[in-house]
Amino acid sequence: MLTNLTAHWRKLSVVVVLFVCLTMPLLLSGQQAFAHAHVKTLVPAADAAVTGSPENISLDFSEGIELKFSKISVKDAQNKPVAAGKPELAEGNDTRLILPLTETLPAGIYHVEWKVVSVDGHKTNGDYQFTVK
Repeated sequence: MLTNLTAHWRKLSVVVVLFVCLTMPLLLSGQQAFAHAHVKTLVPAADAAVTGSPENISLDFSEGIELKFSKISVKDAQNKPVAAGKPELAEGNDTRLILPLTETLPAGIYHVEWKVVSVDGHKTNGDYQFTVK
């Protein structure tokens, strides 16, 4: 009886070890698939003081962005929206979201707010400011 019980636990242990060995690489390699899109580059940069009005706001992300579920807005120091076109992805680059500005920005502080959905469906948002000299 004891021999049968020991053999049973030994078989169960082998099954558990095999399961762990086979699934761990899958779990570890899938970490990127569960990550959110993180901002890599902002143009103009956060807290930057730029000379002259930028033509657009550009945000580079760590993974592809779903354009139809993403947006960028820019407001001046009085919280008034800045005139801008529709957000677009850079040609051939689904990780760069661009907001063309349709008016020249006078000197002042501007607040950028963004919300994106990455191609894997995760939502990310953030904000920053820059200054036009």
